[in-house]
Amino acid sequence: MRAILISAATAVATTLIVVLITYLSFPVTGVRVEGAKMYPKYEAASTISDHASLLTLNNELLERRVKSNPWVQSAEVNENWKSGIVTVQVEERRPVLNAEVGGRRFVMSSEGKELPGLGGASLERVELDRDQVGEILEFARALHESGLSLDSVDKVGAGGIGTTVEGRRVIFSRDVGERRAMALEHIMPEHPDARVFDLRSPERVVVGAPRQEHSEPRG
Repeated sequence: MRAILISAATAVATTLIVVLITYLSFPVTGVRVEGAKMYPKYEAASTISDHASLLTLNNELLERRVKSNPWVQSAEVNENWKSGIVTVQVEERRPVLNAEVGGRRFVMSSEGKELPGLGGASLERVELDRDQVGEILEFARALHESGLSLDSVDKVGAGGIGTTVEGRRVIFSRDVGERRAMALEHIMPEHPDARVFDLRSPERVVVGAPRQEHSEPRG
């Protein structure tokens, strides 16, 4: 029994020595969060123990914990072995829709993630039905796959859904489709002075004011 106790004590002491050497050799001296506006920077630091080492730091676990915050779309962890600083590069979601559906108010990002608030964004609240929410999310998906991004949903009414895409006004209704979204990507740079791009007419992207005649066929 005495030999077993001595062996156990030796194992514990060895482990403590290894941990101490590891910490003294490559300690985490600080945590820096970059790219965060709404994500609380202290959350990243709170997930790392006081005596953490760069050698034992689990980057994937830290990234998952950071991304569990609804504001965070992606996170990447990098270590500086000279300074001991751990840098967490954060890409945050952007609110694009401030909506009210059946008396329930919510804020949503372009990929359909519900956010805790506007995050300082100036978005007018729009009243929608559930079908319109689906149309907006499908529109945002088609834009994303074509290389464009939805900035905001500005107005919804009988005249369609008014949005801002890459800083330009775009009106649509119902299904836009990936092909017209791709056509829009090519047409927008060709008309830098156009006030609006109208996608309400099937198979067309109408350039100019909503009733302007000039148009381009779908690509």
